[in-house]
Amino acid sequence: MGRHVNFGLWYDFRNPERWGVPFERFYEQTLEQISWAEGLGFDSVWLTEHHFCADGYTPSPLVLAGAIGSRTTKMRIGTNLMLITLHNPIRLAEDAATVSLLTGGRFDLGVATGYREFEFDAFGRKLVNRPSLLEEGVEIVRRAWRGEPIDFEGKRYSFGDIRVTPVPEHTPRLLIGGMADAPIHRAARLGDGFLSTGGIGHDVYLEGLAKAGKSLTQGAIFAGNWAIVAADPEREAARVGDHVLYQVNEYVKWGAFGPPGEVPEFPDAPTAIENGLYELWTADQAVENLTTMLRQYPQIEDVHFWAQFPGEPIESGSARMEYLAKEVLPRVRRDVA
Repeated sequence: MGRHVNFGLWYDFRNPERWGVPFERFYEQTLEQISWAEGLGFDSVWLTEHHFCADGYTPSPLVLAGAIGSRTTKMRIGTNLMLITLHNPIRLAEDAATVSLLTGGRFDLGVATGYREFEFDAFGRKLVNRPSLLEEGVEIVRRAWRGEPIDFEGKRYSFGDIRVTPVPEHTPRLLIGGMADAPIHRAARLGDGFLSTGGIGHDVYLEGLAKAGKSLTQGAIFAGNWAIVAADPEREAARVGDHVLYQVNEYVKWGAFGPPGEVPEFPDAPTAIENGLYELWTADQAVENLTTMLRQYPQIEDVHFWAQFPGEPIESGSARMEYLAKEVLPRVRRDVA
C-alpha cells in the first residue's frame, strides 16, 4: 500500500464585527460547511485557540471538536493548536479524552506555549514560565491518558495519587507546535508530531529529531498551509484581500511574528500577501508545490489550509474548498501514493 497523506481544513472561528453575522448562525453555517467538506473528500479539520478576542476567535476548541465529531463520520479532528500553558493539564486531559471517546478515536491534541502576554496575565500565568508549563503539562496529560496515578511534583504543578477516568480507548497523538528553533526542537523531543505553520521549521524539526536521538522515520509533521488556491489566484487574493489583511495584522499585533510593537503591521493586502506567509497558487502550481514538499519531507502526514479568512462569507471559502477538492487533491494523492 502506498503513502497516504491527509488533507484538511483549518478554522479559527473568527467573526469580526466589520463583517459579522450573529454567532449562533455563524457557528451553525460553519458546522454545516465542515460536514459538507467531508463529503468533498477532506480528511481532517483543525481548530485553534485564543482568548478575549473581539472577533470571537474561539476560546473553546474542544467544545467545537465535539460538535464537529457529531456532524462527521470519518474526518480526523485535531487542534493546531491549544495553549497548554493556560490550562489545568488534568482538565485538558479529561476533556480531550472525552472528545476522543465521542469521536471513536478520531481526535489528536496539538498544543504549544503561546505568546500573547495579555492571555497569560488574565489566567494568572507568567510568560517566562512557558517552557516548563508546556513540558510538565505534556507529561501530566500523558500520565492521565494512560490511566496511571498522576503522582507528579514539578516547578509548576503538583498532583498526588489521582487517576483520570475514563481514559481514551484510542490514545490521541500529542502534537506540539512552534515557529522558533527552541520550541521546534522541543516538539521533536517531546511530541508525537510537529505542528508547522506556513512551512516554517521542517528542517529544524528534522535536526531536533537527530538531537533527541530519534530517527527521521519517527518524525511526523502536520503542516498548516497558508496558500490561496484558485483558478485565478491573483483575482481571488484581490477579492478576499481585506479579510487576509485583517488576519495577518491581528497576528502581528499580538506578537506572533516578533515582539508587539516591533514588527510593523502590513499597510495593505498586496503587501501582506507578498511579504506574509501567503502564497498564490493555481491548481497546477498547488499540485507541483505540494507534491515537491511531500516528497522532500516524507514525515508530512497532513496538510491543512485556512478554510475561511476572518469575516469572509461562507460561500466564498466553500468555493475555494471545492476547487481544491476537485482540481488539486486527487492529483496530489495520485502523485505521492
